[in-house]
Amino acid sequence: MSTKPLVETTGIEVIAPEQRTAKPADLFKPWFAANISVFGMSYGAWVLDFGISFWQAFVVSIIGIVVSFLLCGLIAIAGKRGSAPTMVLSRAAFGVHGQKVPGLISWLTSIGWETFLAISAVLATSAVFSTMGWGDGTGIQVIAALFVSAVIVAASVAGYHTIMKLQGFLTWFTGVVTIVYLILVIPQIDFAAVLSTPPGSLQQTIGAMVMVMTGFGLGWINIAADWSRYQPRSASDAAIVFWNTLGGAAAPIILVTIGLLLAGSDPVLVDGVAEDPVGTLTLLLPTWAIIPFWLTALLALVSGAVLGIYSSGLTLLSLGIRIPRPAAAGIDGLILTVGTIWVVFFAEDFLGPFQSFLITLGVPLAAWAGILIADILTRRVDYHEPSLFNPRGLYGSWDLISLVTFVISSIIGWGLVINQFAAEAPWNNWQGYFLGPLGGKDGDWAYSNLGVIVALVLSFVVTFLARRPIVRAQEARARTLQQQADQHDGEPHPDLSA
Repeated sequence: MSTKPLVETTGIEVIAPEQRTAKPADLFKPWFAANISVFGMSYGAWVLDFGISFWQAFVVSIIGIVVSFLLCGLIAIAGKRGSAPTMVLSRAAFGVHGQKVPGLISWLTSIGWETFLAISAVLATSAVFSTMGWGDGTGIQVIAALFVSAVIVAASVAGYHTIMKLQGFLTWFTGVVTIVYLILVIPQIDFAAVLSTPPGSLQQTIGAMVMVMTGFGLGWINIAADWSRYQPRSASDAAIVFWNTLGGAAAPIILVTIGLLLAGSDPVLVDGVAEDPVGTLTLLLPTWAIIPFWLTALLALVSGAVLGIYSSGLTLLSLGIRIPRPAAAGIDGLILTVGTIWVVFFAEDFLGPFQSFLITLGVPLAAWAGILIADILTRRVDYHEPSLFNPRGLYGSWDLISLVTFVISSIIGWGLVINQFAAEAPWNNWQGYFLGPLGGKDGDWAYSNLGVIVALVLSFVVTFLARRPIVRAQEARARTLQQQADQHDGEPHPDLSA
């Protein structure tokens, strides 16, 4: 067995067969470690802020979490079939150059997620130091920002194998300490107050569910295949989906539920969570438990950011940037550091602009996901590897059906969402132009984020129906090329443009 390198140099190329040694169960570790952060409890407060009851919030949270990570599992199937990063495999649906359009959206989304997680880690550190009387203010935040950024960049530059080992340790450590935290805060739950919350409307309920889907699984869907590309081609599709979904959804279901109970017991938590999610939750603990909680929160947030910056580096390479993978991760790390410092020191309310940014990018990302999932479910055989890198190959340079579907679905989706943080992010008030028949931007449907679901479903249905003949023709041509390659074993591949 060959020794795995300390720093992964593999970029967006197809993973060699002898390196595909992972098991489907290995997918549990990165997804669990990245999503066990107590930050997930903050969603309990945010979901209730939609004006719905505990039981409504509980049901839509479970549905939103499980369904969104199930969609990630479907994308992960492509990683096993093609042994390449998500955005490279997306070329089969969009074309080698056409993929750069959703690829740019994906890169921006990953940058947003990793920066948000780094910001949360910095604010949590500042809050804990202040609580313990160890000092606070600008100095602590600067040190925390630099330290957090350095750890994230170092792990991301090291690459896949180092990250998987790190996530294995974090899975156990953060899991045990989080259980202790939950035991400590459960006595503070006022079940009578929780159950007295009045129910909300259907539109409010749908809005809460879409926010949960966007904040959890849909926020990771653009990198799902990155972590399954080391799986052997013989691995079961069902096992890939199962372990991906279980790893991603298990912790958030518990954390969001506890968050709902705590927020329903103490409405003051809702305001505190909006300003400093992890720091506010720290205040619920006895002094002796604050440091273990802080370490766990810090490591879990860093874990999620590591996944994001690693994958954003791969996405950057898929856009045509010709640099080594570690350098790509370093560039994204620099952007993360600058973004973290800007938000922590110059933005009074980081949650508002972030959620506004997230919902806006969530629409085209959902449209892209619908197209790629339809493409994955349509295909019966593995990808033709050379064509993923050759614009004259089977997948072409630009797939007009996918690109037009992507643009139209995004336009329709943006017309059915609004900027719910108009005061914090006035630059993003252009959406919601199709809401007139549904009551306008002030109507009940305005806050439902309906456009995200519409973009996902519409793009899936159109692609599934319109591109099926194209996919079948690609697979037939791939079989012919494979037969030619078998007949000329050891010789160059046949001309793909023939």
